[in-house]
Amino acid sequence: MTRAPQKSAREGDGSSAAGFSLSRLWPVAVLALGVIGFFAFGLDRLFTFEAIRENRELLLALVERHGFVAMLGFGLIYMLAVAFSLPAATLLTVLSGFLFGVAVGGTIVIIGATLGAIGVFLAARSACGDYFRNRAGPWLARMEEGFCENATSYLLVLRMIPIFPFVVVNVVPALLGVRLRLYALTTFFGIIPGSLVYASVGSGLGAVFDRGEEPDLSIIFTPEIFGPILGLVVLALLPVLYKIIKRRRQQARA
Repeated sequence: MTRAPQKSAREGDGSSAAGFSLSRLWPVAVLALGVIGFFAFGLDRLFTFEAIRENRELLLALVERHGFVAMLGFGLIYMLAVAFSLPAATLLTVLSGFLFGVAVGGTIVIIGATLGAIGVFLAARSACGDYFRNRAGPWLARMEEGFCENATSYLLVLRMIPIFPFVVVNVVPALLGVRLRLYALTTFFGIIPGSLVYASVGSGLGAVFDRGEEPDLSIIFTPEIFGPILGLVVLALLPVLYKIIKRRRQQARA
């Protein structure tokens, strides 16, 4: 009696021979649907300085009336904005300073942003981290080795200097095999300077609105503010420079 051919373990579940399963894409699909819904329902119109100007008395009243619950709610909104990679993080950081002050608002932002970034990291790693590394070949293995050797320094620098899009800095470490704990810690500490700067801008938002103006978000690039941040970047890179110098000296002696 001839036995019917059996499907391989990867057949029928959306997997390819390379080990990629479509079922692993659901976290990315959820994030994509969230972004589509954000714009489809016009929620982006709520995240503008004009909307804040028009509703500032209501927002301040809600914070005064609900206190701690308002803090939790704002933190949740911020976490979701980062997790879904919505173009609202900078505005929300400024708003946090306006509603809660620099210290409290900055703390809410740092915690919310870290949790949201962890969500993106886990989604990217679950969806295509292993598959991407398996298919990319030896060049990525060398890049991953070099990055992970100095991951703490590199991640801190990427967080402190607002050059690369936040979502890119969230996804790339997942594809390069960075450990979650290290990623979370460097995210938390790396975003502190920028978060406090923008929260401090928000603390004076009422006066800016009274003058009929909008806040200057380029303030972070002024020498008085960017200089100290650049100093922190140099400190973060010192271990990398030390390893490079040490390795070259060892090679020269060999």
